[in-house]
Amino acid sequence: MSDQPTDAPDAPESSHRQRRVVVVDDHAMFRSGVKHDIGPYVTIVGEGEDVASAVAAITRSTPDVVLLDVHLPGGGGMEVIKQVHATQPDVKFLAVSVSDAAEDVIGVIRAGARGYVTKSISAPELVEAIGRVADGDAVFSPRLAGFVLDAFSGAIDIASIDEDLDRLSQREREVLRLIARGYAYKEVAKELFISIKTVETHVSSVLRKLQLSNRHQLTRWATDRKLV
Repeated sequence: MSDQPTDAPDAPESSHRQRRVVVVDDHAMFRSGVKHDIGPYVTIVGEGEDVASAVAAITRSTPDVVLLDVHLPGGGGMEVIKQVHATQPDVKFLAVSVSDAAEDVIGVIRAGARGYVTKSISAPELVEAIGRVADGDAVFSPRLAGFVLDAFSGAIDIASIDEDLDRLSQREREVLRLIARGYAYKEVAKELFISIKTVETHVSSVLRKLQLSNRHQLTRWATDRKLV
């Protein structure tokens, strides 16, 4: 997040200050940055670092919009939406994630989120997105909107994505995406802060679960499903 929101032109403070927002992310520094950047323009009423704390904060504060990371300890962002909507169906969720993978976008939208933006979004843009979601609109980063359109048009086989990816752990999915993007094992290890041996183990597991024979087939599998 930028540290310059107060200098942003046309700061939307007057139109959005009444919006009540909960920030959910497992990284404390990111939560702090978001609160610092958008705090002057919305009312932060709670935060969470995992599924349990997120559900508790949302239930307690009844926000207009929840800024929700997709990958959270305890079951992920989709589990947060599921639990909250069971008792508070009117709470609106805007996914804010570093991931731009199709399965993450489609999965969280199917769970009930009203939008999905990446963490490269600027503070003024995020405040504007919060206002639009609070008003009932859907908001997507341009590239991610294409995934949703493809899903509805049938260009992406959602059922196939869900069934296949359900076999993989979260870490295996992360390794899958990086390998499919052309990362070497050493680069994957550095990116995910794991050993090269662990990367090799995860790749072998992914190939076995997806019934693929090699890295080339894995890359083609992921590309065909628009996961990279």
